Amino acid sequence: MSFEIALTGLEATNTQLDTISNNIANVSTTGFKESRTEFAAIYNGIQPGGVEVASISQNFEKNGNIVGTGRSLDLAINGNGFFQTKDTQNQTIYTRSGIFNTDRDNFIVSNTGLRLQGFTVDATNNVQQGTVGDLRVNTAAIGATATTTFDFSANLNANDTALDPLNFDPLDSNTYNSTYTTQVFDSLGNARTLTQYFIKDINAVATNGWQVNYAFDQTPLATVETLNFDTNGVLIPPATNTVLTSGPIVGANPLSITVNYTGMTQFGSDFGVSQNTSNGNTSGDLSGLRVEDNGLVFANYTNGQSIAQGQVILANFANPQGLLPVNKTGWIQTFASGNPITGAPGTGILGELTPGALEGSNVDLTGELVNLITAQRNYQANAKTISTSDQLTQALFNAV
Repeated sequence: MSFEIALTGLEATNTQLDTISNNIANVSTTGFKESRTEFAAIYNGIQPGGVEVASISQNFEKNGNIVGTGRSLDLAINGNGFFQTKDTQNQTIYTRSGIFNTDRDNFIVSNTGLRLQGFTVDATNNVQQGTVGDLRVNTAAIGATATTTFDFSANLNANDTALDPLNFDPLDSNTYNSTYTTQVFDSLGNARTLTQYFIKDINAVATNGWQVNYAFDQTPLATVETLNFDTNGVLIPPATNTVLTSGPIVGANPLSITVNYTGMTQFGSDFGVSQNTSNGNTSGDLSGLRVEDNGLVFANYTNGQSIAQGQVILANFANPQGLLPVNKTGWIQTFASGNPITGAPGTGILGELTPGALEGSNVDLTGELVNLITAQRNYQANAKTISTSDQLTQALFNAV
């Protein structure tokens, strides 16, 4: 019986040594989770029968160190969850390894070729929450877009000298109080200039009235806007939207721009612009990718535009220990793990995403070396038991 008990000890300890060795070998593997050999006693009725390996569990509760890499598609999970990927057989594989890149077909893939899953975008690049698929980058250049809206807010100095708008001359700075030039784009993506001239109206001092004149590419426009402010310096509606028409442009469509003046003020301080935003852009080529901490993937273009390409999702399980390992850093769903709970990073029970970084192995090398020594002693002790039992048996045979 002692031989059999010691033999079970040798087999169990040998499995433990394999587990510890695997942990040590993967101490530098990105997203690796340390394993532990768990033992259980064997009994034949009330008679002890040795030991067996009950299970080999992995530690999903302990995160590895987050190390910055500076690579746009390196991603680390800080907390619970797994990246969701698919192989060529359309099998879903869950992983903590966030080493991703783009393949020749512009899909975002892991370093083992698995396609990263996430919320995809529609034809107008709006993220479709709930529609999960392969994340893919559109590498095509984007066309030019004409400017159609322009939001402008500024403070007009209440202490400025009132002027007669009839004397306005864009070439004479004495005929207006303040001016501001904004870049806009025509339908071909050519940059144009839209200049505003603000005149404190001498004919409307009692109502805090101002007149706004415009020039497009230094050519004055016929459109004139009137802005009135109350005694608290707040703009009086409805003079908050003005439609400006550029007139004919050679080779391009005429511009029609709606100017929104909501937020304009007239206080006793210098002229200052607080908002100057407009749409429209020139054409641009793909210059790079970036991932936000909420998982949104953007393509950056040479014209300064950013367009959403999708959103990385994470998955978590009620029982991660029930996942079936398929490689060192990949697992598949089983009945024991339960169904995945998926969503954007940082929502619900899912961890947060750290772009430009990787999660290292959570193996404690010092602890594993100590465990290795302990397992080696256990192995030697069981081997000694077999040796001693053999000596006792031999002595018994000699006595007979």
